[in-house]
Amino acid sequence: MEKFADEAVIEVSSGNGGNGCAAFRREKYVPRGGPAGGDGGRGGNVIFTIRRNLRTLAHLRYKYSFKAKNGCDGGNAGRYGRNGDDVIIPLPPGSLLRDAETGILLRDFSDNKEDFLFLKGGNGGWGNIHFKSSVNQAPTKALHGKPGANVKLKVELQIIADIGLVGFPNAGKSSLLEYFTNARPKIAAYPFTTKIPNLGVLTIDDLDIIIADIPGLIKGASKGAGLGIQFLKHISRTKALVFLIDLSSDNFLDAFDILLDELNSYSPDLLKKKRLIAGTKTDLEGTQERLAGLSDKYPEEEVLGISVFSGDGIKDVSIALADLARQDSPGDVESGYDTDIDDLESEYGIMPEEDGSPSPKKVP
Repeated sequence: MEKFADEAVIEVSSGNGGNGCAAFRREKYVPRGGPAGGDGGRGGNVIFTIRRNLRTLAHLRYKYSFKAKNGCDGGNAGRYGRNGDDVIIPLPPGSLLRDAETGILLRDFSDNKEDFLFLKGGNGGWGNIHFKSSVNQAPTKALHGKPGANVKLKVELQIIADIGLVGFPNAGKSSLLEYFTNARPKIAAYPFTTKIPNLGVLTIDDLDIIIADIPGLIKGASKGAGLGIQFLKHISRTKALVFLIDLSSDNFLDAFDILLDELNSYSPDLLKKKRLIAGTKTDLEGTQERLAGLSDKYPEEEVLGISVFSGDGIKDVSIALADLARQDSPGDVESGYDTDIDDLESEYGIMPEEDGSPSPKKVP
């Protein structure tokens, strides 16, 4: 659990360009050889690349400064300096790049999996070989290399899933995820057993559905109660939400309203997603009556009963999940660019250049 990381602040720097050289060709039998100073090499670039085998940002906890190599200086006899090596930073799918100071979204890797050239290295300086003319046969002028850029970034990870499971602690989210998929979340009879998001893949016919289970919410989570709402960003990209209501709990009729309030406090856009209410633990005595009461209170919502212990309602819920996954998403909470790419290029020198998933488990 300690190795799970979904946020990191890093500092990235592109390389400086090498200096141009002011030199003259001096060889036997070559009178008045003229200028022969080579150009400096270009500084290395900062490039972000997506690695599907990465699931967290833990690798950025131990190395938070990334600097590309500087270009080498030019030499005599027309020798050009070598270009600096690029620095390549791997990220998991679903990562976001933000300016650490302003919070501006610079890049969203949810859909675009191509390498992103973020900072260009400084240009190498010209050697005096470029300044020869008919009126200046022996120029002594050479240019310094251009400096690279330095930016502090905040990297965020938002898990990419089709269905997000939301509910109070011990509502049965982890049990349902384990039943449907090959994921093995921790399950125990005490609150907050799940402390990090878990992913699993449910396969129905030819459809693979990625399900995300986030730690349980409680009343006041938006104000920091319990584990707070720090993990809600991991359901921001989901197509639909499944609200799990523990029918054995005395507050089963109020649970859905409380959960909606906490989600609304995080982002009102979450309430626009397709959703399903699943009353859990229907194998216990008296829960069928409570399920009927839950359906009566929310006639506009789709309410289903489910029991992982007895298998009751499993098939109906799996069909409902498949229907939700096939529907078009009403929109992510946040995706794409928050600012124009031309503005990014002018401010940062950005140049746009355009699985390790858990094995699926079939439901009978």
